[in-house]
Amino acid sequence: MRLEGPLHISYCTNIHPGSDWATTFKALEAYLPGIKAQVAPNQPMGLGLRLSDKASRELGEGPALEAFRTWLDARQIYVFTMNGFPYGDFHGSPVKDQVHHPDWTRPERLEYTLRLFRQLEQLMPAGEEAGISTSPVSYKYWHKDKAATASALGEGARQMARVAAYLAGREAATGNYLHLDVEPEPDGLLENTADVLRFYQDYLLPLGGPILEETLGIGPEEAREALLRHITLCYDICHFALAFEGPEKVLPALQAAGIRVGKIQVSAALKIPAGKDPMAALQALQAFNEPIYLHQVTRQTPSGVQTYPDLPELFREAPEFQELRAHFHVPVFTQTFGLLEATQPEILEVLQTLKASPFTRHLEVETYTWEVLPPGLKEDLGASIARELQWLKTALES
Repeated sequence: MRLEGPLHISYCTNIHPGSDWATTFKALEAYLPGIKAQVAPNQPMGLGLRLSDKASRELGEGPALEAFRTWLDARQIYVFTMNGFPYGDFHGSPVKDQVHHPDWTRPERLEYTLRLFRQLEQLMPAGEEAGISTSPVSYKYWHKDKAATASALGEGARQMARVAAYLAGREAATGNYLHLDVEPEPDGLLENTADVLRFYQDYLLPLGGPILEETLGIGPEEAREALLRHITLCYDICHFALAFEGPEKVLPALQAAGIRVGKIQVSAALKIPAGKDPMAALQALQAFNEPIYLHQVTRQTPSGVQTYPDLPELFREAPEFQELRAHFHVPVFTQTFGLLEATQPEILEVLQTLKASPFTRHLEVETYTWEVLPPGLKEDLGASIARELQWLKTALES
């Protein structure tokens, strides 16, 4: 839906199964009309669409894309953002580190992303702004030393520059402003603000600039501006909370470097706050240990933030801690889960900052873990999605 500003808010459909287009559309048919009736009955509703590679290929066959656009238009639903991070299956079987595959060193990632942008242009409102979020280049543990990491970052920068060149050309031709929103997360090659700044300064701008100069026939300064305009940041609030970084640190650093925020993913992590019985709280956290997704856990130490790659590694070590934060996206409208809490205050802090100084127009609730929540926390999916959107709308308007 569109709020005053204007802001566009929605939820990400990676919450639904989507291995192929038939499965994806079946879920959209089942849930979207009811959700819209609850949150935007008398106005157009925005959508954060997730398409797997297979679903995207199938949507591009024959009249499927035009039929989908007609279906959306008839229901006053428009797409303003897409999630291009998970390439393959995202439900039902273990995903874990394979959520990054293929990474930005692979041509398949570039091909998939460009295809999504071509489809997004057909689904977005003409003359508007739209974006696609994507992986933080690659998964850290796939690269064994500094040289391998640098090589991956360099190739990722060159591939993203090719996307930027395409998007700059499309904007010149159509007036549609499109951006690729890079999403830092724990154990990605980009995890935090410092990683993002280094990527832009050491890789994207110096390696990508010549690609845009040659492709578009422009000068170095124009190439730099095009890269900064079309390669932006996906500010996933859960992920920055896991890095123990709030908007008061993240946003001034990005702004000083000229890096834009393409969208905010409104999401909450679990945490064991200081003062809890550590053993009892760790036992409560055990209920969230499931086999589908990675659930990295972070804690602050004198030498910086330490990250455990997944919950089992944490439980094996059972370290001493003041506070732990776990990468498990929990409903944004809930603050407490028994002995555990959520990083909901971090969401409210970002929203207050946004209201005081708008730095993006796109907000997307991303709680994709409903089907793996512990028993007792699962509720009706459509009603839960609507409740999250209503909570976000109230928080923005209060």
